[in-house]
Amino acid sequence: MATSNDLKNGMVLNIDGQLWSVIEFQHVKPGKGPAFVRTKLRNVTSDKVVDKTFNAGVKVETANVDRRDMQYLYNDGTGFVFMDTSTYDQITLDPSIVGEASNYLLENQVATVALHDGDPLYVELPPSVVLEITYTEPGLQGDRSTGGSKPATLETGFQIQVPLFIENNTRVKVDTRTGDYLGRASE
Repeated sequence: MATSNDLKNGMVLNIDGQLWSVIEFQHVKPGKGPAFVRTKLRNVTSDKVVDKTFNAGVKVETANVDRRDMQYLYNDGTGFVFMDTSTYDQITLDPSIVGEASNYLLENQVATVALHDGDPLYVELPPSVVLEITYTEPGLQGDRSTGGSKPATLETGFQIQVPLFIENNTRVKVDTRTGDYLGRASE
């Protein structure tokens, strides 16, 4: 248990039997009336975002979420197999738990897996990853100076938009939160 004054970004709360992660919080002390804490919470399982206000000093139940670095090994057809890098234990995660992270996962890549009471909740990747473009249409001569974009397929099979000057076999940096092209990767 903690109080609403102890809230921090990334903290996971147990509210009505559901797990909510704190995205933002703001302590408010109005000129009139009691202080309160305004929060933005994301449901850990459904990704639904809600605004919730707590009175200052109110007790809130925190959830014990264990974040472990795990290495992605392979997809066995039914799920994604990860290995704990400290204990070498392997677990298979359902595709619904891996979610959008599967678009950027390569074998042997390290990701953070969040566990609550031994049950996997979600997979967290670094903010950006470097992947290779396996296929994209060639850019036309003269198109390079304009700000256009074209579709490109990454080595994971996921498709993103890239500038017209990008060619096949180019390594690019991709934002894992939005899927946006961030630039060419320096070799």
